[in-house]
Amino acid sequence: MDITWFGHAAFRLSDARGAVITDPYTPEGVGYAPITQSADLVVISSDDDDAHCRADLIPGDPAVCNALNVALDHGGAQNVAGREIRAVAAAEWEHHPRGVPGQNGMYRFEMDGMQIAHMGDVGNPLTADQIAFFEDVDVLLALAGGYLTIELPDLMTMIRAVRPKLVIPMHFRTLTYRPCNTMWIESFLSHFDEAQVDFAFGAHAQIFKEDLSPDTRVLVMDYVRPNA
Repeated sequence: MDITWFGHAAFRLSDARGAVITDPYTPEGVGYAPITQSADLVVISSDDDDAHCRADLIPGDPAVCNALNVALDHGGAQNVAGREIRAVAAAEWEHHPRGVPGQNGMYRFEMDGMQIAHMGDVGNPLTADQIAFFEDVDVLLALAGGYLTIELPDLMTMIRAVRPKLVIPMHFRTLTYRPCNTMWIESFLSHFDEAQVDFAFGAHAQIFKEDLSPDTRVLVMDYVRPNA
């Protein structure tokens, strides 16, 4: 599986069956570069958050799946563009500065024989049912910045309970995305031993199922730079 992190909660994951882009953003809103790559399928965690829902900005004519709709209207699972998307409803941070927090979906799908999970835009501690949703996940795309999303101790409760093989952090403070209360990656990494952490040293990586460790490891990726 090839994976690219564009920044924020947006990734492109691809295997022999095609490509999926997650939670595309409005570049002007988060500061990251426009997404110029195409995909067969775009999954968004909601349809009303410009930092997570801009499927209309993805080139080409990809199929679009709203994970919140999957959770609420399709019994938690829907086949879109040949992939089964499973989802569970969640809510943004209850004290979000925009006012009333919006709903969104956390979602998962299979890619190259691996179970991939994306945490959407959840902002509160997870319920038992939400934690169970992440059981047997191989690769977890995890909200790692605290403020505006799930607090790190609550995130670690889920990670320790379900033990994903690989955690890739997202939605943390960078030199480009700089909300003053959002944490730098060091805060998230402080919950792990140094020996558990690897660095991609770039915005692209390849992940092979047979290389995944039975114990949780972390892969820190860089984001795509303009004109990259």
